[in-house]
Amino acid sequence: MKHHQAAAYLLMLNTGLRTGEVLGLINSDIDLEKRELSVIRAVKEVSKRDKDGTMCETELIVGGLKTAASKRTIPLNRTAIEMIRILRIECYFGEDSPLVSSQAGDFTRPSTFRSRWYTLLDFAGIPHKGLHSLRHTFATRLINGIEDENGNLKTLTVKQVADLLGHTTTSVTEKYYVRREPDKLSGITDEFEL
Repeated sequence: MKHHQAAAYLLMLNTGLRTGEVLGLINSDIDLEKRELSVIRAVKEVSKRDKDGTMCETELIVGGLKTAASKRTIPLNRTAIEMIRILRIECYFGEDSPLVSSQAGDFTRPSTFRSRWYTLLDFAGIPHKGLHSLRHTFATRLINGIEDENGNLKTLTVKQVADLLGHTTTSVTEKYYVRREPDKLSGITDEFEL
């Protein structure tokens, strides 16, 4: 099954971007030579109501980020770079166009992006998880560690992950993104003889 924008979900998994942030990326925000992207805007949908308070439509807003700390530069791993290349092959309207664009070259609506995500999960037989679960997986794996080809555990500090996620403090990162993995504690104090 070929699915438009599927690479965007793997890009989120490898960068920790929020939905609005990945949808707010334009091609010129990405520097493949430096292997980094700049988060400087986000896309969101806002419900509009008519005079009697009934919701009548949604408006797409391209603009500010969640917090000041959300403005950041994120390093790109090999998978993230490959996903950017795939997205550009699928639909490229120039350096000033969105990376994850609609068929017309406009910004993609978050509701459309979420709907496509659930379609992919259904097709794969995977229970529904929100898009934010990609961000959680990214953060948790970096903090808890990933084994390299030699079996060495590579980890980042909570502060490093907070910076990557655009959190103002590490407390948010620790509270919502750090998952305990007691099985990784076996033998951890072997080199710390007191």
